[in-house]
Amino acid sequence: MYTVAWSYRVAAGREAAFEALYGASGAWCRLFAASPAYLGTRLLRDAGEPREYVTLDRWRTRADYEAFLQDNREAYAQIDRAGDALTESEARLGSFESE
Repeated sequence: MYTVAWSYRVAAGREAAFEALYGASGAWCRLFAASPAYLGTRLLRDAGEPREYVTLDRWRTRADYEAFLQDNREAYAQIDRAGDALTESEARLGSFESE
């Protein structure tokens, strides 16, 4: 399995909109679900700082993820812009492989 982790600081008052966009029924998951290699996303909210979030996007393999990005650049960029309007910062924490 291949997991991509992102960290976000959400703009004050935008938490519900962020959760709607990044949550299990949000636009990101709907886009990713078009690929049979997508295994799901976990949206985590920091227990001590409610404006801090982490997403964990799980894919079968790195190659599957990269092929998806290549094939869906335009749709990905559009959703990414919507997310930018909700956040103060975004950082890729890394990508991780596991069995």
